[in-house]
Amino acid sequence: MTVTRPTRGRLRRALAVALPLPVVGLVLLMASGHLLLPLQKVVTIEAKMASKRDFFEDPEVERLLLKHGFRVRITRMGSREIANQDIKGYDVVFPSGQPAADLITRERAAADRPVTTYRPFVSPIVLATYREYAEALRGNGVARLQRGSGGQSLYYTLDMEKFLALTRGGKTWDGIGIARYGVDNGNKVLAQSSDICESNSGGTYLGLVAFVEHENDAPDTLPEAERLARDIKPLLVEQGLPSAEKAETYLSADGKGISPIAVIYEHQFLAHQIAYEAEHGTPDSERVLLYPSTRIDTEPQLVALTRDGDRLGELITSDLELQHRAMELGFRVRDTRSDATSVQLKEFLGERDIPAPVTSADDTKAVLPRLPLLERMIQIVGDCPPAEGAE
Repeated sequence: MTVTRPTRGRLRRALAVALPLPVVGLVLLMASGHLLLPLQKVVTIEAKMASKRDFFEDPEVERLLLKHGFRVRITRMGSREIANQDIKGYDVVFPSGQPAADLITRERAAADRPVTTYRPFVSPIVLATYREYAEALRGNGVARLQRGSGGQSLYYTLDMEKFLALTRGGKTWDGIGIARYGVDNGNKVLAQSSDICESNSGGTYLGLVAFVEHENDAPDTLPEAERLARDIKPLLVEQGLPSAEKAETYLSADGKGISPIAVIYEHQFLAHQIAYEAEHGTPDSERVLLYPSTRIDTEPQLVALTRDGDRLGELITSDLELQHRAMELGFRVRDTRSDATSVQLKEFLGERDIPAPVTSADDTKAVLPRLPLLERMIQIVGDCPPAEGAE
């Protein structure tokens, strides 16, 4: 008598009859060549996010979150737009800076619906440019090369007062001698930000310019803020059509001709350098950063609106793997034992022979106007509609 070996399909059917359902699932997984742990419930987090969504959209971050049972579904929009729209039905919102987060938390508190905020990392506002433009500014005494950052420095310190004086005086790149560095550009010397009406970086740069132009002081009264906004408007809007994300333009192949100086976040530049070094074995020496001598940091706040949102916030601020990945994406990660940013980023860059930026204790730290005043200035400079909760 001939004995035939049961096919895989017959074996599965026989097991399905003979075994309880949970055991069938395990056996089928074994038959397919993958033995998995007991299935874990995955919670889908509904989120509105601005530019810091690039952290949550990173494939490695997605993998780590899934390991902890989270999947984040993102609705993209600008920081101020997040604060100005309905957030019902969302678990978290993640504007890129404190002003928009404050608008949300104030509105929720007024409605007796308090929220919890989490600050996983810091990313300063910087002016990204190209070596030729930085050297032209340096040749005019407006920028100086940072020393002590290792290798061929990628960083310059920008005298904001002198830089804004060039813009106010109508100076062009050709007029300050950019041709000496092999570039022809008759456009006005200025920094291009993303849409002031929508983005945190645009609104924060407005606050920085206002601070410098107001003799290193933030305006205290509404009439003072309105006068200052009208005065600095030409320094901020004579830059062509704004875009939602200047970093994408700056890092594109045509960036040098489209956006010679772009207001972005430090982590966006460092993430590019880390990826570039991994691919080419050397940093991208053509692209450099201008650090304003009057510094301004941004502290993105994840605002948790539900219990699941709280769990996500607690995870990203305490999980060591997620914190390490944030550092690999260029963020200054907060030390879990203190309120300071981690020094590990400098060591991480050094291990890859990527120069690290040097922060000077002598730099002035800019202070943004109080939230209602900043909102009014944004409205004036950008001809923007008022944001809810701003008054």
